[in-house]
Amino acid sequence: MRRCPTPNYAPSSRSRSPACGRRRPDTRDKLTGFVDLHAHTTASDGLATGAQLVETGQRAGLVAVAVTDHDTVDGVAAATAAAQAAGLVLVPGVELSVHDEERREVHLLGLHLTDLAAMDSALAPLRGARRERADRIVERLNTLGVPVTTEAVLAEAAGGAVGRPHVARALVAGGWARDVRDAFDRWLGAGRPANVEKQRLALEAGIALIHRAGGLAIFAHPGAEGVRARVEPLVEQGLDGLEVRHPGHSSDDAARLGALATFFDLVPSGGSDWHGADSGPRALGSMRVNAEWYERQVERVADVRGRGAGASP
Repeated sequence: MRRCPTPNYAPSSRSRSPACGRRRPDTRDKLTGFVDLHAHTTASDGLATGAQLVETGQRAGLVAVAVTDHDTVDGVAAATAAAQAAGLVLVPGVELSVHDEERREVHLLGLHLTDLAAMDSALAPLRGARRERADRIVERLNTLGVPVTTEAVLAEAAGGAVGRPHVARALVAGGWARDVRDAFDRWLGAGRPANVEKQRLALEAGIALIHRAGGLAIFAHPGAEGVRARVEPLVEQGLDGLEVRHPGHSSDDAARLGALATFFDLVPSGGSDWHGADSGPRALGSMRVNAEWYERQVERVADVRGRGAGASP
């Protein structure tokens, strides 16, 4: 297991300890400034297209953004094209819902993906399961006296990977909820009458899928659950990093997660979990993630791919 010697280390812009191994020489120009490595587009439950994500990133003064839609990489191509035209770095990614051995849900970010076709093929069954889940949620709502239709939900999804936020928006549009939060509080949240559990990959399978697609597996927004007892088993299964900076994290969460990342030699990550907000803690770039974290991820990816290339057949 990767492990560094000093656990009492809060997040900062310092580099990995030399005790964790030497870095490979890197002659490319390194990014400076701020990045956002967690954002969603209309390919899943975001409100903005990939091009609008890039435009928003430019206005926020970012030098790199990641597309991390739920269970799909369909938004990556358009965002990449827009980013190339704009001179912004686009990190291809995905957000997977997986479960651990105790059936607890874990969200994984897959960042720096290279084999999008492999990822897309593997996720096709999950996207089908999302559609089936939406149908079942609509059926439950109809039984509860809410006459929302599947067609209305799919219209909100607009061809993207359908999820509960699209059901919530259909409820708001139909006048059955005041806003999305109200829809979740009354109908769709965990334990609420119309909630239906979604199909998930096993955690180890999710990590392996991300690795096969050439990426790094990051534990997304662990929050208060980001403690050593929770993180260590994930490291043993191949976890590469921790999302340290996130709108749902307190300063204590961020400090603890940064210390754990250093202790286990994991790369840190961070982002706004953007879904289209113009302001507030979930606005794109709000987490002020230094590009040095992006650079550490790039170096880790190079190390991992280098080891893979040198392995015996």
